[in-house]
Amino acid sequence: MNVLKTNLPGVLQIEPRVFGDSRGFFIETYSEQRYRESGVDYGFVQDNHSRSTQGVLRGLHYQLNHPQGKLVRVVRGSVFDVAVDIRIGSPTFGKAAWTILSDQNHFQFFIPPGFAHGFCVISEFADFEYKCTDYYHADDEGSVLWSDPALEIPWPVVNPTISEKDDQAQVLADIPEDKLPVYTGD
Repeated sequence: MNVLKTNLPGVLQIEPRVFGDSRGFFIETYSEQRYRESGVDYGFVQDNHSRSTQGVLRGLHYQLNHPQGKLVRVVRGSVFDVAVDIRIGSPTFGKAAWTILSDQNHFQFFIPPGFAHGFCVISEFADFEYKCTDYYHADDEGSVLWSDPALEIPWPVVNPTISEKDDQAQVLADIPEDKLPVYTGD
């Protein structure tokens, strides 16, 4: 596999080896040892699968007291996937990294704990799978407004379909510091 660093420390684009022939293809989507050696040295405790239609935007989500690292991929369709460093004191605070994940390129994106994450579906629909380093805690979830202009994210949609919760999110500058993760130098 090929692992590409992004402009955010710890956020990685992973390009797994695809073994294909006339019958189809095979991909090893996770191997603890191989991923640990590549910088994804986290234990995963929960796998999730979501399906969304074109124009749906989910995010930018994070958990404060139970931060989740996520290893994400698309098994059908394509999405524009985003990570934002929201760790107070981080040298890259407020910066974003993004990539296109699809069933054609088979890329994965690793977002470490302490970052906000979101994606927008750019195909007719998309099946999105992700491994998490901590369990989902609804009462611990925070959101950064997807369209925060300070983040300079080039979303591929102007008027996405979003949840009521995401519609009520704040821009990063308006979120109190005690509601954001703290950079620990890692």
